[in-house]
Amino acid sequence: MIRPQLLAAGLCAGLALANFARVGFAGCALLLCVAVAGLPRAAVGVACLALIGWCWGSARLDQLDRTALGAHVGEAARVLVVVSGPVRHGRFELRAPALATRYARRRVREPVLLELAAGRAPPQGGILSALAVVKRPRGPSNGFDERTWLRRRGVHVVLRLDEWHVVGHRRGLGGVADELRRHLRASIARGLRGERAAVVEGVVLGDENGLSDELRRRFRAAGLYHLLAVSGQNVVLVAGSVLAVAFVLGVSRVLAHLGAVAAIGAYVLAVGAQPSVVRAGVAGTLCSFAWLTARATDRWHLLLVGAVGLLAWNPYTLFDAGFQLSFAAVTAIFVLAPRFQRVLEGYPLGIARPGIAVSAACGVATAPILWVQFHSLQLLAVPANVLAAPAVVPLLTLALAATAIAPLSPSAAGALAWLNGWCAAYLGAVARLVGGLPFAQIRSSHGLLVLLAGALLLGAYAWPGWQRPSSSPST
Repeated sequence: MIRPQLLAAGLCAGLALANFARVGFAGCALLLCVAVAGLPRAAVGVACLALIGWCWGSARLDQLDRTALGAHVGEAARVLVVVSGPVRHGRFELRAPALATRYARRRVREPVLLELAAGRAPPQGGILSALAVVKRPRGPSNGFDERTWLRRRGVHVVLRLDEWHVVGHRRGLGGVADELRRHLRASIARGLRGERAAVVEGVVLGDENGLSDELRRRFRAAGLYHLLAVSGQNVVLVAGSVLAVAFVLGVSRVLAHLGAVAAIGAYVLAVGAQPSVVRAGVAGTLCSFAWLTARATDRWHLLLVGAVGLLAWNPYTLFDAGFQLSFAAVTAIFVLAPRFQRVLEGYPLGIARPGIAVSAACGVATAPILWVQFHSLQLLAVPANVLAAPAVVPLLTLALAATAIAPLSPSAAGALAWLNGWCAAYLGAVARLVGGLPFAQIRSSHGLLVLLAGALLLGAYAWPGWQRPSSSPST
């Protein structure tokens, strides 16, 4: 019997391969005939799924690379667009993802990036009628190539809006997502202002727009920036909260798991399809369905199914920093964290030992990605995450509780948000303290070389000590 992990891995590999070479249906059929000749049954199954993934990924990339508005660069026309995501506030302008549905008198359906003058921001989900100038995205600048970054999301043009007005709001699943996000935003930080509200919204919704540039830099330097991008921990807490409440109320396990699946779906819709959220949402949903159908689950299979889902929708996701960091961190938790915890067993760390092991494992696994993607390396990420850990789960718990209770008692939701403000203030203080240290991060190649040389010397010095206990005779 072929293990499902191998099948998922084969499909995932085929989807990823489309980024480096594309193949059509005819070529896929020919390769399939060649691949299955003389192979064992297990290898045939994996090869078939890999080729199917390769073919599907090639077709999706061809679709993502198509653009109807690219031929109108430099032109101005009246457009109809749907704001599909939160507005980002820059120093001189506003930017927001959108879906163009009409250009001049022509019907289109193409993702675009909106660029507006600083000031009034359009609502997420709003349908705008506007006069727009079609522009190309910015090219490489200061180490960031916006044009390539947007192209990998299917966005090929920027629409500069000179004047606009709201003519409606989207409906369907997108409208539900907009309502859920508005409800979350209105309840999680009820009564909070300034930095505290911004930190709560960053941790719960992944929206760091309210943070000052200085505090955002401190979070990044301290190795805590991942807290401002919604992670799998949020999804686990959402599902766990529903199951815990159902247990207290005496609700049957079947209804409890169905409620957990619904809550996961609602949360993913509210915060957006970020790689870490989708991965955790897929894993949580499959775990609940596995329990309902009395089937065993395998953590590697769940991880690979999440990767398949993301790559099948957009194979370019392979190059996304969030995708790489999320899957590298989870793999490190599976593989490295238990080993690190065993190494730390001889030290008086108490209840902090698991957190240190997980933080160290994730730091080791994600360090190369952080250097390649952002040319920075956070040296104090482990102590910063250990310091921040006591506030993260309470912050998420209080935010979810405030969301659940807000329709019944706005004053109680405000009281919970006030308590949550202290958790947010603590996280901000940790970020400022650790991120403000002069040696918190390395951003130069010379500094990286010095660090690697020191690590090699330390490893060479400690290696005999590590080897000695394993080579001594047993008593």
